[in-house]
Amino acid sequence: MPHPSPTPLSPSLVVLGAGPKAVAVHAKAHALRTLGLPAPTVTVVDHQGVGGNWRSGGGWTDGRHQLGTSPTKDIGFPYRTRIAGGTGANRAVDRALLDIGWTRFLVDTDRYAWWVDHGHPNPRHYLWADYLRWAAETTGMTLVNGQVTHIGLRGADDPDGWSLTVDRIDGTTSSLEADTLMMTGPGRSDRRIAPLPTIYSVAGFWQAVSSAQLPTASRVAVIGGGETAASVVEELITHDVVDIAVVSPTPTIFTRAEGPFENELYTDPRLWTDLDDDARRDVVTRCDRGVFSTQVQEKLMAEDRVSHLRGRVNAVHDRDGLAELHIGHRTEVVDLVVDARGNSPLWFTRMMDDRVVARLIGACGGAVTPATVEDRIGPDLSLSGMSPTLFLPTLAGMAQGPGMANLSCLGELSDRVLAGLGAGAAPAPDDLRHSPSRPERTLL
Repeated sequence: MPHPSPTPLSPSLVVLGAGPKAVAVHAKAHALRTLGLPAPTVTVVDHQGVGGNWRSGGGWTDGRHQLGTSPTKDIGFPYRTRIAGGTGANRAVDRALLDIGWTRFLVDTDRYAWWVDHGHPNPRHYLWADYLRWAAETTGMTLVNGQVTHIGLRGADDPDGWSLTVDRIDGTTSSLEADTLMMTGPGRSDRRIAPLPTIYSVAGFWQAVSSAQLPTASRVAVIGGGETAASVVEELITHDVVDIAVVSPTPTIFTRAEGPFENELYTDPRLWTDLDDDARRDVVTRCDRGVFSTQVQEKLMAEDRVSHLRGRVNAVHDRDGLAELHIGHRTEVVDLVVDARGNSPLWFTRMMDDRVVARLIGACGGAVTPATVEDRIGPDLSLSGMSPTLFLPTLAGMAQGPGMANLSCLGELSDRVLAGLGAGAAPAPDDLRHSPSRPERTLL
């Protein structure tokens, strides 16, 4: 596929994290440029390369566990582009994205027949990472291999953009400027509730598994009830462990809802605006947070070693070489703890200087918390009132639809972000939110 020169467009965009969201936004911008439509220049920064969090060594997996989402929900899904200026142009963008979709990747890598014959399985994480890398390379994505260590503002008196400091993997340090910034990914995976040898972070756990150095344990506690915890539990049942306790504050560990009605809310988040706040919280609680995928739950059906402890872990102390968990008003003693809660959703604020933090406080109307940020995510997935523009799709689930925060509607996500940047013949973000969401139906 040719890599045409970008049609000039301001503002430019830098994305932190070379995962599915970054690849999706770049891919659609690339597709717009192939049609001669304006699209921003997109630069992606990640010290692990494309798809690093899905590979062994990335800290979040060993690469061998299955993706929780169908791979057919790839970087173009749901193939409903609306920013190219007309039906014909929009369909042309979707066709271009199909050329870098999941099935095209399988064909190009001689995996398609195997995948069909085996019932269209969800891929292992490493293969999903291979797909993302293939899509990025096919579309000529600009990748800076490095770690962002400082996020500041461009300009002294009247800042008009972002200024980043990047420690590159070759040992050099450089600066990077852009008009707009997008944060993606979960951040670091080395969080743990206490610095004890019996407590593993997610990264420490997968490193021990990959190096065959996970210690023998009779009873293990896994803190967390989401997909990160699910992968840890799925791995632990392959080891000689007597009891595995999953500790989370939810009433139980729900199965990720995969019915057509739940899926529709994820696929087409424009339906989300019809729900009030209580209904949105119900959906997120039941379908997204504190849930295990159906494939993991099926593996646990015959397991009598896995149990759920309801509550929140307040602290963990050492007790003669064992780990004593304080869960509400009770205690549990285990051999090993895996802290699978994940990172703080505001992990990126640690890199921001005082001027940026002051603007965040202003945009949030006070304390910068996950709740105050989530409430202020606009239709284009940026933080309302924040200047310069800061896109935060991972925190957009409550305000703009649950699929925005995960892999469920990457094509819709790219539409929203690029509309906010004025790409294509973009309608206003509010038009994207309120446009018809599905074919009209006649009730007889």
